Amino acid sequence: MEIGVPLVAQGFFAEIIVHPLTISSIIGLLFLGFLLIFSALVSGSESAYFSLSSTEIARIRKAKTGSSGYAIKLLSEPNMLLSTVLIANNMINVGIVVLSTFLTSEIFDFSAAPVLGYFIQVVLITFLILLFGEILPKVYATHRPVPMVHFMSRPLFVVQQIVKPLGHLLIFMAKRVNRHFSLRKKNISLNDLSDAIDITVTKNPEDRKILKGIVKLVNIEARDIMTPRMDVVALDYTASFKEVLDVVMESGLSRIPVFSESFDNVKGILYVKDILSHIQKDEKFRWQFLIRKPYFVPEHKKSNDLLEEFQTRKNHMAIVVDEFGGTCGIVTLEDILEEIVGEISDESDQEEILFHQIDDVTYMFEGKILLNDFCKVFNENVETLDEVRGEADTLAGLILEMKGEMPRKNDTLTFRHFEFLIDMVDSRRIKKIRVVVKPKQSRNDQNEEVAD
Repeated sequence: MEIGVPLVAQGFFAEIIVHPLTISSIIGLLFLGFLLIFSALVSGSESAYFSLSSTEIARIRKAKTGSSGYAIKLLSEPNMLLSTVLIANNMINVGIVVLSTFLTSEIFDFSAAPVLGYFIQVVLITFLILLFGEILPKVYATHRPVPMVHFMSRPLFVVQQIVKPLGHLLIFMAKRVNRHFSLRKKNISLNDLSDAIDITVTKNPEDRKILKGIVKLVNIEARDIMTPRMDVVALDYTASFKEVLDVVMESGLSRIPVFSESFDNVKGILYVKDILSHIQKDEKFRWQFLIRKPYFVPEHKKSNDLLEEFQTRKNHMAIVVDEFGGTCGIVTLEDILEEIVGEISDESDQEEILFHQIDDVTYMFEGKILLNDFCKVFNENVETLDEVRGEADTLAGLILEMKGEMPRKNDTLTFRHFEFLIDMVDSRRIKKIRVVVKPKQSRNDQNEEVAD
């Protein structure tokens, strides 16, 4: 059944003949509109699902609704979700192209203007698919991901069940391709970068040292370079102004943490420059209002990220906390820079000797020396100790991790080419540790025995 009569276009489109609409053409146009809308929803859901933050996912999980349940199921299999979206979107777009080509041939006669027909059938239709089926829905979904996730959770779950066999095939093929290319790809380790620096930078040893420090910074955590809590100079929130001045004069520090009751409850940081204008005030002066807000970082935060945050926040000190919120120590901008350029000292620093060498292979270490500094003495990477270090930050902590209990004097422990002998210990702390480094020949013999 036809509606109307053929029309001949006027002007620029004079050579196009417009056929009257039939029932099949009207149904086709309606179905084409449905496919375009569904393509837009599927494309939008791709952006919505893969742009969710952890907070938004947690909110969806807590919603306890039907749509949130389906959404969580979809999110639990991200590879299958992506395969489902890609398969559905491609099938819909193919359907749109085929159906639009058929409908334009049914409604329009481009035999007298093939170039114009090509433009409309290919360029114009492709533009409409991209605009209404890809760009606009993705822009909307990026700004409002959660409503889109809820709205599309059920339809996508149904589609996933339908195309699941094809999805598994797609995931399998993707893994095979990735495995094939990953075999050819050579990963560059930090040691490779260090070797490359040794080869390329030869003129200035200091430049080479700095470049190596920058490369190794990505593997150094805050706990590796922090000042442990037992060595931190801090102020009690209830201290009098005179006591504050005494600590400032005695320590020579420019920034001092302030705690209440326990160092696990740090209230803030006192900048010494802030009290200079109040130095003549009496003992009752309320110095607490000068405290600045503390900056807390987790103990496993990478030093390169911490350096960037120091630069962004214009901060020089951070309080290092563990997973339970307890204070482990403090880390400063100077601590990070020392990993790059070496030890930085000024006229107010009092040199603290944490080790001394007894002979070619024997050293005496303070138990509180950081493992990162311990490894520097022997030009070793701190990762060398990862097998036994556990949560230890200091050499004394390493001994406790290896021993599993408080050692006694003269107890001996061995790890790889290090031999640790407990030289001084009390009921609470390991104070001094004698370390013997086995010679290279001894190490080789030991490795041969293990191999046999």
